[in-house]
Amino acid sequence: MKKIFGLTFGGLQQKILNLVLIFILAIVGVYVSVAVYQSKSLSDTVSEASEEQQKSINSASNETMDAVVAASLTRSAEMQAYIADDMFSDVKSDVLTLQSFATALFNSSYNFNSRPVSYPDPANDGIATAQLQHEEGIDPENTETLGLISNMSDVMISMFNSSDKLDSCFIGTADGLILYVDDRSGSYVDENGEIIKTFDVRNRPWYKGAVEKGDVYFTGIELDTSTGIAGLVCAAPVYKDGELAAVVGADIFLTSISDYVRNSNEQGGFICVVNEQGKVIFSPQTEGTFNAKLSNNAADLRKSDNAELSAFVTKALNEPTGLETITVDGTEYYLTGSPMSTVGWTVINAVEKRITRQPTEMMLDRYNSINESSAEKFERGVDRSRQTLLVMTLAVLVLATIGALFVAGRIVKPIERMTNRMGILSGTDLALEMEDAYKTNDEIEVLAQAFATLSKRTRDYIDQITTITAEKERIGAELELATKIQADMLPNIFPAFPERDEFDIFASMTPAKEVGGDFYDFFLIDDDHLGMVMADVSGKGVPAALFMMMSKILVNNFAMMGGSPAKVLEQTNAQICKNNDEEMFVTVWFGVMEISTGKITAANAGHEYPMIKKADGSFELFKDKHGFVIGGMDGIRYKEYEFTLEKGGTLFLYTDGVAEATNAQNELFGTERMLEALNAEPKVLLKNMKDAVDDFVGDAPQFDDLTMLGVKRI
Repeated sequence: MKKIFGLTFGGLQQKILNLVLIFILAIVGVYVSVAVYQSKSLSDTVSEASEEQQKSINSASNETMDAVVAASLTRSAEMQAYIADDMFSDVKSDVLTLQSFATALFNSSYNFNSRPVSYPDPANDGIATAQLQHEEGIDPENTETLGLISNMSDVMISMFNSSDKLDSCFIGTADGLILYVDDRSGSYVDENGEIIKTFDVRNRPWYKGAVEKGDVYFTGIELDTSTGIAGLVCAAPVYKDGELAAVVGADIFLTSISDYVRNSNEQGGFICVVNEQGKVIFSPQTEGTFNAKLSNNAADLRKSDNAELSAFVTKALNEPTGLETITVDGTEYYLTGSPMSTVGWTVINAVEKRITRQPTEMMLDRYNSINESSAEKFERGVDRSRQTLLVMTLAVLVLATIGALFVAGRIVKPIERMTNRMGILSGTDLALEMEDAYKTNDEIEVLAQAFATLSKRTRDYIDQITTITAEKERIGAELELATKIQADMLPNIFPAFPERDEFDIFASMTPAKEVGGDFYDFFLIDDDHLGMVMADVSGKGVPAALFMMMSKILVNNFAMMGGSPAKVLEQTNAQICKNNDEEMFVTVWFGVMEISTGKITAANAGHEYPMIKKADGSFELFKDKHGFVIGGMDGIRYKEYEFTLEKGGTLFLYTDGVAEATNAQNELFGTERMLEALNAEPKVLLKNMKDAVDDFVGDAPQFDDLTMLGVKRI
């Protein structure tokens, strides 16, 4: 198209000029009427098509989001139920093992000799110990079962030490005795300092429940008699010649489930656990229907006035529910449920429905913006066409007779075709493709091209939203679970050894990503030796996290076998090099402190230098002997070195993430701000140290994991 003296040749203006030169006034009037009618019809059709497209986008997006949410929530609920139920299944297996051993013991009593047992001794606090209690008025020495059940001690101690799920395991006899194993001997002392020897064995809920059921029995949630912590008991009866002889069982603390559920309350969603009685026992909600209350005050959701919720909870206790939409306390939720078969509970996953509608609303807003812009262009084109048509009609009134019908047909035909095509756009058919009929080399072609482009963008946008949303939900769920699992692998309860007043220890790991490759560990090898580990795996993310877990377990296992630090690193290196096709490696500092003397024997596999604060207040960056990294080469030998940590002195271990962060601030570890933390009082020393390091790093970018461990000898 060309413009000459303000007139457009080759476009609508030229066609209108041809029209008024050929047609008579009457035919021009007919043409004008037809053109106006078609223009209005096209505008109406565009408006209707826009509304249909909005409805189609909204419907397709909502259906897609519903499918994504259904798949994500259902998988999440099943995974969470599986993880929780696995814990109860392991405990049930342990109790069945005790039942089998006790049954053989009672039915073959002539094969076993009596072994010594004693009442709780506070001196054994922190050590897995077999301890005796009995009901009021019973003399254990005059019972038939004391010498027999004493043979359960080694089995229960071994089971307690090998499980990270048991709080205690026990056997209670039909004549009022109980022999139990835990590591809390110091808690069995009353307010007068006297050892508590009596225990109401046969009236405990676990004893009555197991006897009444005659099989494995899980109690409701109870407060532990010695610690006051919420937990439950798994118990099973033991019979001799058809008569009840005893009840065996195990305690489980539910702190980890409670913490995990409480931390799930974010971004409009949460997790809650409902017991077999339909009562909410764990939930992050502090009010409303899903608020967890004590059993006596909690409502049975199966009997709720909300019929949909009642039916949902009833079903969720027996089978996976799939995705259901239910209004609770005035809020519409997506709910899924997955039962825990071992204990008869169910995990309910809830997400507010309004959260899932936000992507659709954003997409519609963008569509409306594009549509309004296209409509404005169309209206401006129509206005210009009308003005031009009026001027040309008045100028060439007489000559418009013959060519009116011919030219009118050429103008109206593409518009009619476009109008008809847009009139049938609906549902999933959102495609307006360019055809030869629209290629008029004028504004009609521009308009057709604009609608074709808008149609393509709309389809592409729906496809992108569907793909991105599904992938984001999947990755988010997996990384959230991975972060929780990794955090639980590291010691994270402080004070770590409240019964030990010879030292104080604290450690922390803040990953740069969802999961990290750094790790720390500390553990008592025996009463007088404390093992300490600080390590940094090459790389970041999920591969480094998997390598970190394997390395941590190997170092811990070899250390507990009693090897020297150098020997532990050599054994770990040999084991890792056997199957290290990815050629990953880990730097490790491992030391063992003799608690009574402060002597530390250590070996360093390519890790950062430790820092020592001496009793006189001076500081030293201890440049120890470095060996090669773990996993780098098979057959490496490591050298040990020794130094003494004086009373009042502090040992500080860290990874290169801490060093890099401090260097980003153009300061070194000698800075007063960093070392102020090392001068704190013993009980708050290492917590203050972490706070000071976090404050010191400040707004510096975190490119690597921040991991540190400190121990102060008191």
